[in-house]
Amino acid sequence: MAEKAKKVKKTENAIQRYFRETTGELRKVSWPTWPEARRLTGLVLLVMVVVGIFLAGMDFAAEELLGLVLGI
Repeated sequence: MAEKAKKVKKTENAIQRYFRETTGELRKVSWPTWPEARRLTGLVLLVMVVVGIFLAGMDFAAEELLGLVLGI
């Protein structure tokens, strides 16, 4: 009878396992401090603006070049 008690093990469903593993992984994360988060957010916004300006310039140049080639 003791053997049956050992064999009968409640299996964990996928949702429970997902949340348990996610919580465990989040405990391992090295979270940035507030000053680091603000600095990195500013950096991301700056890069987005620079890339946006670059792409707008490339689009304008391609449009002008295509207009010259096609004579529009």
